[in-house]
Amino acid sequence: MTRRNFVAASGISALSASRAIGSNDRIGVGILGCGRRNLLGQVLSFRQQANVEVRAVCDVWRQQREQAAAEVSEATGNAPDRVHAFEDLLARDDIDAVTIGTPDHQHCTQLIDAVRAGKDAYVEKPLAMDLKELKKAYDVVTASDRVVQMGTQVRSFPSSVAARAFVQGGGLGTVFKIEQARNSYQPYWYRYAERRLEESDTDWKRFLMQRRARPWNAQQYAGWFGYRDFSQGPHSNLGVHYFDLVHYVTGSGPPARAITMAGRFVGHRDGFDVPDSVETTLEYPEQGFLVRYCSTFGVRGHSYLKFFGTRGHMDATRWGDPFVISGDSVEAEDRIRASETIPETESVPHMLNFLECVRTRQEPNAPIEAGYNHSIAAILADESFVRGGRVEYDPKKRRIREG
Repeated sequence: MTRRNFVAASGISALSASRAIGSNDRIGVGILGCGRRNLLGQVLSFRQQANVEVRAVCDVWRQQREQAAAEVSEATGNAPDRVHAFEDLLARDDIDAVTIGTPDHQHCTQLIDAVRAGKDAYVEKPLAMDLKELKKAYDVVTASDRVVQMGTQVRSFPSSVAARAFVQGGGLGTVFKIEQARNSYQPYWYRYAERRLEESDTDWKRFLMQRRARPWNAQQYAGWFGYRDFSQGPHSNLGVHYFDLVHYVTGSGPPARAITMAGRFVGHRDGFDVPDSVETTLEYPEQGFLVRYCSTFGVRGHSYLKFFGTRGHMDATRWGDPFVISGDSVEAEDRIRASETIPETESVPHMLNFLECVRTRQEPNAPIEAGYNHSIAAILADESFVRGGRVEYDPKKRRIREG
């Protein structure tokens, strides 16, 4: 089925046709995109606890599709259907929810079609690559009754939940600066580009989707993270987890302004065009703080993530572990007196939270608003890089302009 035929056949009226899920009904899940983001593995790990069944796996890359089907069969003893076109997956009545783990440029299109087909959806980050598709996806989701979870799972870590309560309870005093430096010796897109495939293994036209047609290019397909047509660089990939954590911990909305400097200073592999070094600063005037994100390849280590407040600072560098707080950096009378960790708070794993919300119809931990906000941060940062100057976001008009 082509997307044009699918859209014509489904339409927004399909929302009323979504299956009502009872407390004892098994949830049917479809996996859309079977690559290295391991959404399938997460669903399988919670299949018994959440009473779900993976009924179909969909990927245009044949080997990935077959490998995913084999993984489901090994884990459950049942073979899922193997689907080539995502429209065919969304048209099925036995699929209640989908996970979308495809390349960045496909997220909004597939989310919109999933919601219009009456499916709940877990969508990998970033939600969007540009403001036009972001607004359309947001409007479609908010006009529906579908459960949509963003794939920013760091906010569901016990350490993040505890930090949110600590910071919003005044533990750091007034937060005025948040910084992350996230470095690596080799760009992450290199290891993806090492994957080998032939044009006959996949569907190049479907991969390109709305991007301009071009001859088959195995490196662009396998190493899509390194090309701005499909992903914009570290600030729209690695940086999104950070932006979302800032929003979650502080309770803030999107930034108002951004300025970014970026370029290719280390990488010398022919063909890649995303920046390998990024320095961006985002301003949150209503909350009264600046957010700095830096990513550099060609250096091992020297990574950190810290929140600075009038009572001290919080080190969140190892976000899987309890965050460390200290007042050593300030002289205020009410400063944090000792260096200690914030006790972790009980939390529900991100994928399990989504699957439970599919059944209960409650709002998940990273709803569409979270995706909108993290996308504004990433898009603002990228627009500044492209335009070569400071840009600002107007939340009332939902526009970006030079500022």
